[in-house]
Amino acid sequence: MAVSFLPYFLILSFLSAIDAHSGMVGVNYGRIANNLPSPEKVVNLLKSQGINRIKIFDTDKNVLTALANSKIKVIVALPNELLSSAASHQSFADNWIKTHIMPYFPATEIEAIAVGNEVFVDPTITPYLVNAMKNIHTSLVKYKLDKAIKISSPIALSALANSYPPSSGSFKPELIEPVVKPMLALLQQTSSYLMVNAYPFFAYAANADKISLDYALFKENAGNIDSGTGLKYNSLFDAQIDAVYAALSAVGFKGVKVMVTETGWPSVGDENEIGASESNAAAYNAGLVKRVLTGKGTPLRPTEPLNVYLFALFNENQKPGPTSERNYGLFYPNEGKVYNVPFTKKSTTPVNGNRGKVPVTHEGHTWCVSNGEVAKEKLQEALDYACGEGGADCRPIQPGATCYHPESLEAHASYAFNSYYQKNSRRVGTCFFGGAAHVVTQPPRYGKCEFPTGH
Repeated sequence: MAVSFLPYFLILSFLSAIDAHSGMVGVNYGRIANNLPSPEKVVNLLKSQGINRIKIFDTDKNVLTALANSKIKVIVALPNELLSSAASHQSFADNWIKTHIMPYFPATEIEAIAVGNEVFVDPTITPYLVNAMKNIHTSLVKYKLDKAIKISSPIALSALANSYPPSSGSFKPELIEPVVKPMLALLQQTSSYLMVNAYPFFAYAANADKISLDYALFKENAGNIDSGTGLKYNSLFDAQIDAVYAALSAVGFKGVKVMVTETGWPSVGDENEIGASESNAAAYNAGLVKRVLTGKGTPLRPTEPLNVYLFALFNENQKPGPTSERNYGLFYPNEGKVYNVPFTKKSTTPVNGNRGKVPVTHEGHTWCVSNGEVAKEKLQEALDYACGEGGADCRPIQPGATCYHPESLEAHASYAFNSYYQKNSRRVGTCFFGGAAHVVTQPPRYGKCEFPTGH
């Protein structure tokens, strides 16, 4: 059966090495599903898209092994159910680091440990958080890993008592003394950052009568003025992050930096999930990536670039809850894109110097040809897909037909890829095939074979 090399989600051409003055974009790799590609295939997908940072929700052996020597940096997690053990016994924390971190590091570039996830949502485990973080950090120091691996714990925006206007941002009073202040003190002491999960979608869905959709999706809008500071906000995302900064300042930890470890928008939702749609998800993620890559901070922290992890890499079919929970993915489990995001040529030019290896927008006559640098097996798989499931017209490259000569895999693949590309109206992303093809602006020359153009 031919491997399906569906066109990949264009926005991820941005997710490559960004210079130090820009923001950083990574992706959450959740796995609550029974139909996902193998970790090895996922790593190849990440690398083909230039994604060099991911976050996972555990320390799965197969995932961490697959990531070895990939140059992809990863945030791993100590699950909530282990917090009480990690908090109560230093020996447990030591053993967890020895078992779940040390066998993989440094070949797998683990850069941070998320101790729990949105712990404050569950008051039964909240009391364990700070001691668990301290014990994990003590273990990192013991094994001389503390300089390379940071610790933190992602908080949900529900940890705030107030978030509007942003300048009124404050933590829930009952959390401040028991956990917020000691946690922030530890982050400050270890030069770590506060991990925050921020979803403008939730705020919009709950207040669609009061919040402009354009404001939530990074589109042009009139903006909102913060009555406390006079600062103008043109996106709900910026307002949410500044509410966190205001809350940090209110408890005396203005210097702690923030990283957004989850943010995204669902492409499908239930009837009552207002705003969940493919077009809105595409607009949100495209707007966010463009916003982050400007390198600009928020109105309250204009010089601090934003660092964010999109949620999520795949749609996850076994996640509980409303329909939206299973539809945050940038990719379907077959590695096909969930939706298109239109970009200008300038904004889709890769920043890692790997021009021609990821989809870009082209004007005028263009053709699709094979990438001679990929392995023959990969080229053959892509050719099989194009001529089979992809529906390309491959009759001219059959024995005795007009484009059978030259009889080479590269020439035949080029003809098939171009047929598929032209058939799909040269849409962005339809000349990629997992890196096996790229667009050219000059007519291909293979013997006497003429490559068709679209109408």
